[in-house]
Amino acid sequence: MQLIDTHVHLNFDVFAGELDALRTRWREAQVVRLVHSCVEPGEFASIKVLADRFPELSFAVGLHPLDVHKWTRPMAEEILTLASSDKRVVAIGETGLDFYKANNEVLQKEALEAQLTIAKQLGKPVIIHCRDAAAVLREFLQDFWQRCSSVEGVMHCWGGTKEETQWFLDLGLYISFSGIVTFKNARDIQESAKMVPSDRLLVETDCPFLAPTPKRGKRNEPAYVRYVAESVANLRNVSLETLAEQTTENACRLFGLSLVEPIEAKTTTIAK
Repeated sequence: MQLIDTHVHLNFDVFAGELDALRTRWREAQVVRLVHSCVEPGEFASIKVLADRFPELSFAVGLHPLDVHKWTRPMAEEILTLASSDKRVVAIGETGLDFYKANNEVLQKEALEAQLTIAKQLGKPVIIHCRDAAAVLREFLQDFWQRCSSVEGVMHCWGGTKEETQWFLDLGLYISFSGIVTFKNARDIQESAKMVPSDRLLVETDCPFLAPTPKRGKRNEPAYVRYVAESVANLRNVSLETLAEQTTENACRLFGLSLVEPIEAKTTTIAK
């Protein structure tokens, strides 16, 4: 069995000094690839260092909607240049809309439009964050699709209703579920997990946030994506092995990942 955690933030200080131990645990959990998201372009150098250290790590570059106060138009060129500079960059983002903690809608849309344009130009998917903004985001993407044609991508850490889920499936996007799907009161998300077609389904941790049951309340880590996969498999009445095969195939297709282990990974020494 092979699992792919499609959304991690391993460069955060909370993991400092523990990355080798984390890697041991994610390998024991049969996590074979990871996609590292990016909050702002300034993280790029630190994420590259991690990818150098762990060859199973691919990554993205972009600007999170809650960080658009840092947005300037020259940043679009910076993201484009960085995304073109390393073949391990497999996506643009995370980008999107978030009206839960911010109300700067115009600026968020400007940054999102620029990043969608970059993704289209480079032929890369987008990692989309959406919180309290589903209807506005749907309308925005529909308009962009009509003006510029569609872009592949994923609604990450998805938390929407069945109706909202269908909106983004109709736009051709993948849907990724995080530890929230394991929470007892997450009924809307669980219903959404049941309805997503098997060829559009992904799993993630969004670590260090949102640790799944039975680790809820603790720091999240890539090994815990197995709990997410188990929960989604149970909801869909399939085996964990089947769910893992489906989501791994989908992640490879969307992000252009290979399951062939890099030579460097075979010779990496793991600290005990």
